[in-house]
Amino acid sequence: MGNHTWDNKEIFDFIDNEPRMVRPANFPPGTPGLGTTVIKANGKELALVNLMGRTFLPAIDDPFREADHIIDQLSKKHKCILVDFHAEATSEKIAMGWHLDGRVSLVVGTHTHVQSNDDVILPQGTAYLTDAGMVGSREGILGMERTAVLRKFTTQLPVRFQVCEGKWHFHACLVDIDESTGKAKKIQKIRLLEDEWIMD
Repeated sequence: MGNHTWDNKEIFDFIDNEPRMVRPANFPPGTPGLGTTVIKANGKELALVNLMGRTFLPAIDDPFREADHIIDQLSKKHKCILVDFHAEATSEKIAMGWHLDGRVSLVVGTHTHVQSNDDVILPQGTAYLTDAGMVGSREGILGMERTAVLRKFTTQLPVRFQVCEGKWHFHACLVDIDESTGKAKKIQKIRLLEDEWIMD
């Protein structure tokens, strides 16, 4: 989830009982919800870790130190580990990719809503992408209705943002992982548009 985890107060009604939902693992101890989960499908297991960066975002616990602690524990049972790093600064995301190279299968950035063009397999076998992109309307500005966003930029007055309607786009990445080693073999960006399909 990331920096918007607590935006809707209803989340407190179910976050402790929903194992498919993860919030940043580097939130302080005692925070509701889980920072990691294990996804099971077709007899396979995949560990998922969510972390949040600190550059230009609220100050929380060190994501690098928390990543070390969590991955040391998860790697005792799981070969395939994915890290969703919700961060603003590209440099912080790239640093996390290098920090975890060879210890996890994938480090993928989220938060900025714009898919980056730097998908790569790092030297020790970790797939990396600075930002996966967003799912939502492509006719707005980062998923928000553009008139309000433009008014905010041109007047600096407070505005109420609304989710944009219109033609959608879907961004993601597809990673082929060697199950015996947990190393990534291939990473491929996915960009689906409502009226066409693009796969790099």
